[in-house]
Amino acid sequence: MVRILKINRLLGIAILLLNRETITAKELAGRFGVSTRTIYRDIDVLSSAGVPVFTNKGNGGGISLLENYSLNKTLISENEIESILLALKTLKAAKYPEIDAILEKIGAVFKHAETDWVHIDFSPWDSTPNENNKFIEIKKAILERKRISFEYINSAGEKSSRKIEPMRLVFKGQAWYLWGYCITKNDFRVFRISRMKNVKATNEVFKRRDYTEKNTSDETENIRPLTRLKLKFYPQALYRLYDDFDDEMIVKNDDGTFTVEVQFPEDEWVYGYLLSFGSYVEVLEPQHIRNIIAERAIKLLKFYEKM
Repeated sequence: MVRILKINRLLGIAILLLNRETITAKELAGRFGVSTRTIYRDIDVLSSAGVPVFTNKGNGGGISLLENYSLNKTLISENEIESILLALKTLKAAKYPEIDAILEKIGAVFKHAETDWVHIDFSPWDSTPNENNKFIEIKKAILERKRISFEYINSAGEKSSRKIEPMRLVFKGQAWYLWGYCITKNDFRVFRISRMKNVKATNEVFKRRDYTEKNTSDETENIRPLTRLKLKFYPQALYRLYDDFDDEMIVKNDDGTFTVEVQFPEDEWVYGYLLSFGSYVEVLEPQHIRNIIAERAIKLLKFYEKM
């Protein structure tokens, strides 16, 4: 533990020196809660490690780094820099607010680091970005342990008012979720942030509850039983099959079509999913879902026949 604290302090000193032309040993000692003697020993360690640090005595003096020095060749390796940048780029793709400013600062610290070598984008084409203000408000409430209130629309289309103790932000399946204790339901719940409206932080401070983490969801009461479907796809949909299903689930038929057997919860999502394939999928089983898709296709056709 002592060694870890020392390494963290050394890295902290180096980063401070990168952002300040000069800083005194007394200021560093106060910032890290150690003696000035310890700071001077740390400076010796940095110098021995190849960091070009030097001290100036007298008025206006202090500890400085050589001009144009960067960290990329000493304390942190090129591979480690690339890993840091990849993690930050992933957060950016997940629409994490404030990340552009962080990337800019990282680029300044690692002066010669190439920040354009990877591009990650989880969002659908023409999608709108995450609501930054709402995200930041939730993050602040988590850190300050303050309850938040909001309106919520669940997957069944039901609207409700909620007050929760926010605990954790989760990015899963191309979307951000908030996990916390719901005062309304008296239990832990997960909420999709895009469905949270009129988010407001309250002045009610909460103490984090003890919990056994489990896969809870705001839609727990609306979960549908899994239904086994047998589907026949036409060759035009093959690219989507490989996007959505494992290879071993896709069976090629003699006539060039493909059969997939899969279990889905039966709800509005599965009807919309099947209809999204247009005429390139046929529901073979079960019969009642086949009937529902046929009825909706006929209804859709009537919309266009009016034109």
